[in-house]
Amino acid sequence: MTQSLSRAEAAAGRVSLWRGKDVKISPLSGGLTNENYLVEAGRERYVMRIPGTSTELLSIDRVNEVYNARAAASTGIGPAVLEHVPQLDVMVLEFIPGPTMSAETLQSERMVRRMAESFKRLHAASPFLKAFDMFRLIEAYLQIVEEHQVRIPADYRQRLPLLAEIERAVRVGALPNVSCHNDLLCENFIDDGQCLRIVDYELSGNNDACFDLGNTAQEASLDDELRAVLCEAYFGRLDRQQLARMNLFALMSDVGWTLWGAIQAKISTLDFDFTDYYTTRWNRALTVMESDRVAAWLREARGAGP
Repeated sequence: MTQSLSRAEAAAGRVSLWRGKDVKISPLSGGLTNENYLVEAGRERYVMRIPGTSTELLSIDRVNEVYNARAAASTGIGPAVLEHVPQLDVMVLEFIPGPTMSAETLQSERMVRRMAESFKRLHAASPFLKAFDMFRLIEAYLQIVEEHQVRIPADYRQRLPLLAEIERAVRVGALPNVSCHNDLLCENFIDDGQCLRIVDYELSGNNDACFDLGNTAQEASLDDELRAVLCEAYFGRLDRQQLARMNLFALMSDVGWTLWGAIQAKISTLDFDFTDYYTTRWNRALTVMESDRVAAWLREARGAGP
């Protein structure tokens, strides 16, 4: 028996939901921070989430996560939280039947419009517990990098003046904070046949809606045409200022999650190449930052037109 499965069985023994039932546990793929398991108890299926090692260094607040997961579930977009074992920070969640999405399955106008509908429902949830701000998170991550001697790209800090300029630009057309997911890996979307459900709320928080839109555009590698469709479907019209803000937040997703990946490369016990992950994200961000696209987005985000 592997150490992880042994840990999962010990955690499952603390869950009252299936106490007295025969339980079968099998690992679920896809998680980059936590361990996720399918638990079959009788005729019912559940997802059990066990937190990863030292995730407090990733600025993950488990109280915030549970609160927000319940709020997201109330909209029908997040899975129901069926039990929480606070001593272990283990959550038991509704199992959502249906295919897990990928960049390829999301790259169509139909799917982008479905994503927009899911975001509108999620963003209408009651306020989440805490705020999320990628610019402040980058500052926190850089402090962790210093304290724990984490290796990051050598030229990362050279780009900080540009990040400050981007922050000033996106504040011009800022939207009221809403309940945002903030970590929209394609695999966090599950198609239940009715709508695109969204799972995994450990980095969720009240934020500008354009961050979710830009983040998902980056994760799904949406081209300019599909990003425009996402903007139009969410706002009801193609708003050039908000589209520019989406694109800047898409860039900031790569910039911020570069540090997340670097910290994970230092602390994670998961079998995943986090060094390749953060290097790929940083190289993609550099390509955009060194292009003339950023200057155009900055002008449009400030409301100055193309």
